[in-house]
Amino acid sequence: MTRRLLLGCSAVGNALVEHARDERGGRDDLVAITDDTGWVSTLRDRNVATVEADPTDPSTYPDAAAVVLIASDDAERNVAAARAARERYPEALIVAHLGTAPTDEQRAAVEAVADRVVDPVESVADRVFEAVGLDDGRGSDVDAEFAGVDGGSGEKPARLLSALRGLSGPLLVVAHDNPDPDAIASALGLARIAASIGVEADACYGGEIAHQENRALVNLLDIGLRSFDEIDLDAYGGVALVDHSRAGINDSLPEGHPVDVVVDHHPPRGPVAGSFVDIRPAVGATSTLISEYLSRYGIAPERDLATALLYGIRIDTKDFTRATAIDDFEAAAALLAHADESTLERVESPSVSPETLRVLAAAIENRDVRGSVAASCVGEIADRDALAQAAERLLDLEDVTVTFVYGYMDGVIYGSARARGADLDAGELLRDALDPVGSAGGHASMAGAQVPLGILSEVSESESLADVVEAFVAGRFFEALDDAPAQPTGLPPEFPTD
Repeated sequence: MTRRLLLGCSAVGNALVEHARDERGGRDDLVAITDDTGWVSTLRDRNVATVEADPTDPSTYPDAAAVVLIASDDAERNVAAARAARERYPEALIVAHLGTAPTDEQRAAVEAVADRVVDPVESVADRVFEAVGLDDGRGSDVDAEFAGVDGGSGEKPARLLSALRGLSGPLLVVAHDNPDPDAIASALGLARIAASIGVEADACYGGEIAHQENRALVNLLDIGLRSFDEIDLDAYGGVALVDHSRAGINDSLPEGHPVDVVVDHHPPRGPVAGSFVDIRPAVGATSTLISEYLSRYGIAPERDLATALLYGIRIDTKDFTRATAIDDFEAAAALLAHADESTLERVESPSVSPETLRVLAAAIENRDVRGSVAASCVGEIADRDALAQAAERLLDLEDVTVTFVYGYMDGVIYGSARARGADLDAGELLRDALDPVGSAGGHASMAGAQVPLGILSEVSESESLADVVEAFVAGRFFEALDDAPAQPTGLPPEFPTD
């Protein structure tokens, strides 16, 4: 497979070839097609495989290409080459140089088929390198294709756009229920990417945005996230999931509903369906992946989006102290130039709700500490997000490395676990304890569970529902501790979840 194809040549194309060869240490998998005899001679002198032929004629093209650069100075020929390349390689990433003095009609024609358009008035060769990811300092997905890094994930930017273009109608981007900042920002970011290629998109969530910091984020940034209750699924031509990977599992979609796109950083617990799937558990936040795609496509995020993505990364990595990859630092650094730090300060200092304080007080008062593990039943709750905050705070107890706080509302028992410096996997612990009677999972450091109350709610007059729930859940939880799984080897010790 030809990974990189150059159609037409010019000073911009020549500079790109030179830069790509430098990146590869002189190695080349580039094929160039141009009918300019001078450029043919120049490219061949530099050992670039060059076909002297019409770059607008698809019969001269190789069978396959992952990345195509349209690089002639002739605007009209660039239009023809871009159209031919898109028809021949529907899944390729196409970066088109507009050429000299393009008309508005030519510009529109190129923008209709190319993934990234480089304006010669605004850009020179180094701007082209940025557009295709050659100067990001670490080897981007497009860099893997065009500059020569071995390309397993290198085709992802092109395949994502291909999946979006293939939809029969608007895209619905679904965050998980009761979304955290990472899910909120990722949903908005993916909708922005879809809009950049003319695909209408709505971001939505199920449940509630209950955490006071999450509410502050949405309110201060005036984020346009729709409630799933307002959504007519039949009005959309495709569905994307962000920050989770299975329809009907922790979201408001029907279980098994068809999914087209999945972008997530949590390890999946089962088969993941979709025409495009990007799941990277080594990365600390889904917002990092979305930020990476924005950068690859040359999309500068608006201030509100950049602020939300930066906050999503900071929250899921606990300010870069938990399960943080180099990608997270680099994405955050890139977003910082566009984000509103004053808004972030206001988001991080919201008022605390009375319900959160009540749950925290109950968690402290009712704690059951066994060794380095603390579990606490807080009884009936009005805000399930308060459980996660209480579990985080209980980790401040001396010698406690694992916490589990649980309560019930609307016929369901909810629980949230946290671990820090513990030689066990909190997600696997909850799965062993509660997945057989409900649903549970997460990562080594953060996990959650939901169990229907069922017959537990049928208590006698002499019994307390809170006592019954505590006996049932605590019994299973501490029993599972006897055979608690250690953190898996070969993976970072902590993976955040919601």
